[in-house]
Amino acid sequence: MSEKSSRTSEFALPVRVYIEDTDAGGIVYYVNYLKFMERARTEYLRSLGYQHYGLAKENYQFVVHSCQVRYRKPGRIDDDLRVSARLTNLGRATLMFAQQVTRDGELLCEAEIKVACVSADGIKPTALPAPLFAMFKAQVEELG
Repeated sequence: MSEKSSRTSEFALPVRVYIEDTDAGGIVYYVNYLKFMERARTEYLRSLGYQHYGLAKENYQFVVHSCQVRYRKPGRIDDDLRVSARLTNLGRATLMFAQQVTRDGELLCEAEIKVACVSADGIKPTALPAPLFAMFKAQVEELG
């Protein structure tokens, strides 16, 4: 189950850490934080009424353009995590997200992730679909 706070336009997804997410010591393997963040962005998009496969049928795809990640503390097997995604900046073909992974309010990992909208057939930058852009714009404006 996910949650969306209209006050902050932050979307959050609960994630449980399974053995497959960890290294031999039971610590979350570093790249899996990015996978958790990808899931949160996907579910955020779904909460707006869009799904990746539906957008692909309309010749739109999202790709990660760049990311800056900071690891603070380790997550461990069986932890209940909260993975948040907050849209912080919107361009015609780009989205900037601030994302965090926390455990009981304690920050484990944070990232700034830039996502680009591209054509599915040529993987070239393209403007976001107008209705989706309008939804994102309203959320960014909420942040003031």
